[in-house]
Amino acid sequence: MRDFRDAKAMAQTLRETLNAKSVSLTHSESLELIARIFGCRDWNALAARIASAGTAPAPEVELSAPADITSGEPSRQKIAVAATVLDDYTGSYKFSDNAVFTVTREDDHLLARLTGQRDFPIYPHSPTEFFSEVAGARITFVPGGAETTRSLILHQGGVDYPMPRIEAATARQISSRTEEKVKSQSANPGTEAVLRRLIDELISGKPNYDEMSPPLAQATRQQLPNLQSSLAELRAVQSLTFLGVGAQGEDVYSVRHENGASHWRIALDSNGAISSAWVSPGP
Repeated sequence: MRDFRDAKAMAQTLRETLNAKSVSLTHSESLELIARIFGCRDWNALAARIASAGTAPAPEVELSAPADITSGEPSRQKIAVAATVLDDYTGSYKFSDNAVFTVTREDDHLLARLTGQRDFPIYPHSPTEFFSEVAGARITFVPGGAETTRSLILHQGGVDYPMPRIEAATARQISSRTEEKVKSQSANPGTEAVLRRLIDELISGKPNYDEMSPPLAQATRQQLPNLQSSLAELRAVQSLTFLGVGAQGEDVYSVRHENGASHWRIALDSNGAISSAWVSPGP
């Protein structure tokens, strides 16, 4: 029987069922409806509840996660930073081949947004260190060799995600490419084989970290005991069913195991390495 931890799979089922009846529902709207069904004020609150349950290990950043997630870090004090400093940080940063991390200014603080997710505010703790009250994340802005060259590092869930600053034209290219993939709803030809291999490796406790991006490898090392335990209970893969393409261009699969099912989102970079992977219970 499904419970709140299966919320994403339930939202997908709800959306597909309503769309089949000519009732249009976006991915975000379906998540919000499922959240209300479980008595949560919105999807962010339900996402925090799922994360705190710790039963759906996820080697992938979830920037829309709310502040209800306890980071274990002391509360941070907001400070005032000159508008010129904030403006210098605004722009686009490359999160992956399919996703852009966009920073804009709103009054005395910044807003951050990852492709396919909503804006969330970040506040200065120092001239270069910012924190989020709603995403359990910290961001460090790193000066480059030239005044116009900067990068940032997202710190979340014990994992560091370095992102180089990119030109607006490059950001548009990435966004356009991702939009086209989402529109096509066609799987990357390589993801099914890679996903099969990844699941087998996780069950055995011996993932090939060389086939992952550095942040994903770092997250997987931290979460391997839970990942191995959860997937070992499901046992070997019997079949994979492609469900569609997610908001960040990731391929979504339902995986049937010998002893249950799992729901996966996976993306590969331009070199064929796994740039993101997310597993949750359910078909």
